[in-house]
Order: sequence, then C-alpha cells, then structure tokens
Amino acid sequence: MSDSLRVAAAGMFNRRTFLGASAASLACLTLPVWASPTSPRLLILLELRGGNDSLNTVVPVDDGAYFDLRPRLALKPDAVVRFDGAPALHSSLAPLESLWRDRQMAILQGIGYPTPNLSHFRSIEIWDTASDSQQFLQTGWLTRTVDKNANFSAMSADGVVLGAADLGPFAGGARAVALNDPARFARQSRLASADGVPARGALAHVLRVESDIVRAGADVRPDAVFKTEFPRGAFGIAVQHAAGIAATGKVPALRLTLPGFDTHQNQTGIHANLLRLVAESVVALRAALSEHGVWDRTLILTYSEFGRRPRENQSGGTDHGTAGAMFAFGPHVRGGVYGDAPSLRALDDAGNLRHGTDFRRVYASVLEKWWQLPSERVLQRRFEPLAFLT
Repeated sequence: MSDSLRVAAAGMFNRRTFLGASAASLACLTLPVWASPTSPRLLILLELRGGNDSLNTVVPVDDGAYFDLRPRLALKPDAVVRFDGAPALHSSLAPLESLWRDRQMAILQGIGYPTPNLSHFRSIEIWDTASDSQQFLQTGWLTRTVDKNANFSAMSADGVVLGAADLGPFAGGARAVALNDPARFARQSRLASADGVPARGALAHVLRVESDIVRAGADVRPDAVFKTEFPRGAFGIAVQHAAGIAATGKVPALRLTLPGFDTHQNQTGIHANLLRLVAESVVALRAALSEHGVWDRTLILTYSEFGRRPRENQSGGTDHGTAGAMFAFGPHVRGGVYGDAPSLRALDDAGNLRHGTDFRRVYASVLEKWWQLPSERVLQRRFEPLAFLT
C-alpha cells in the first residue's frame, strides 16, 4: 500500500491529500459551481467489482445456444426488458429506459483484451493501468492522463474513489484520495468549522495546515441538500456523496465501486439485486447532477474486470470468464449499441467468449472525445476510439 493510500484509508490528511479530501468529503454539503468554463469535463467510473455476468446483463435470448449453455440460469423472454431498438436487457435495468429513450445511453458489447487473465487482482490491474496482458505498469491510466496537464492541476484534486480503499486508475502519483467513510468525515468537518468548537485528532491537523489549504474548504455550505432520492443502503450513501463531490466541479474524475459480482453460486437473485442497484444509482446521479447544472458535463462509464463463463456451473452460478459489456451514460453519449455481441458458437479453447473490442478503445474515446487529449501518451500506442461520444 502506498503512503498516500495509507493516509487516505486511515482518515489522516497531509498537504498532498487534504486538497482532494476537503473537496471530496465535504463536497456533498456544498452548492455546485463549475470552477471555470475551461474545467475538464467530469468522468464517473462505476466499477462492478467481481466480474459482471454480461450474458445475463445484455441477454442473447434469441440464441438457442444461450439456453443450451445455461439450462437453469438463462433468463426467459419474460424476464428481460427490450427498450426500443436495444438488445434484450436484464429486467432489473428497466429504470434506464428514460436514458435510452433520450439517447443518453450506449451499450458497448464484446469488450476485453488479448490473452485475458482470469485473476481478479491481475485483470483489474490491467484495466486500471491500461496495460497489455503481460505488461506491468506502475501508474493508473487516469494518473497518466492528469500528469503535467494544467487544466487538471488547477482542480482541487485529480480524483476521488468511494466504495473501496485502492486508488485503482489513480494509482502511482495522482492527487487522489480513497474515502472509506465520507459521511463521518463530513460530520467531523462541520464540527471543526463551527465557531467555538475545538477540533481534535485528524481535524486538528487539518486546521493546522497552511492557510492556502485551509481556504480550499472555505466555500463549504452545510445547508445544501438534494431533492433527489438515492438508493438505500451503504452504496446509496456512496452514490449520494459522489453526486455531492461531482457537483462542486472541483474534481475531474470519480470512481464508485460496487462489490458483489463474483457470482460463483446462487447467482440469480444476487445478480438481479446488483443490477437494480446499478440502474437506480445511474438514474439518481442523473437527477442529482441535473439539479445542480452539472449533468451536461458528465459521463458515466460502467466496467468490470471480466465477464463470466458462458456455461453455468453446478452451484447455480458462473465462473470467471472473459469478454463483457460496458454502459455509457450522459448528454454527450451517442445513444445506441457499439461492438458485436460475442458469439456463443465460436468460444475459445477454454470455453470462454472471444472479445471483439479492446477496452482501451473506450479509454481512447474518453481521452480524445471527452477531454480532447491525445491518447497515445496515456495508452502508449494508438487505439481507435469508439464513436459513442459526440
């Protein structure tokens, strides 16, 4: 664990992490104003940790091979939703229909990379660093994105992660912080900023740092609230904090992690609940950020370290697989379907799906179309962007 991550995970803040932490932990309480017209657009990464089963997410209900491979887990036609012009989707994703109807939702199919790795740790490292399967990079792809870029360095922090302690795509030097309990820090911060209330511990340290850092939190307004209703539970709270952080306009990127997708057994109910939470969270983010005038500058991307095997296992679940599906949401998304669904009749030698689109083409789209940056420096070679962004 890096020193900066230890500091963030412990809730202690030094000169490097306070700028990110003050904007991040307290932003859920502040009214939103984008820093300036030149501020980078906002990227929200929604990580589906554990390996999302893409075949029961974007569902090939018209392919008989799907039912042959999954006699128990296959979703029947009455258990899917069909938005106008979209492939069949798990019924838990029904709340997304308004985004699809407004052309603010894209389905990216067959996403993966050559020589896929089926280890959770290694595969997510590949996604976080944008490396080849046999290549080991020390920095996250967003760390390389913000490096030496004046537009990003002018922000309060490079990024904030919620729902997990690791920095993921911000690892290796970004001004980023992992917030395991932003609500607790926000409560402490309100006490620390109140007149006549003595600060203790970590908050005392925050108030002792140099005056320019103290001033970074001067615009915090504890009376700000959202009208939007967020999903219940711990992840819903994280989504609400992410919305607050995003609304400040002081960070260019966030990563939200939703765990639980490693569905080796009893998948049906677990997966349905997780996908429902994904859909409700995206809808809530859209509503909350629209309240504060930030949605127009927001892109949400879902991703997972891998998909699941096409053939169900004996425990009512699926094992680690390869190619998967991603979703993109936002006003600047070209609504539609991109990439081909992996063939269930042309599996690889291990019985897994063959990917058709390298995930780094998605990153190239973010870099070139979303942030108007050259992608080769970050991705280390040319990947043709997908056309899902305007």
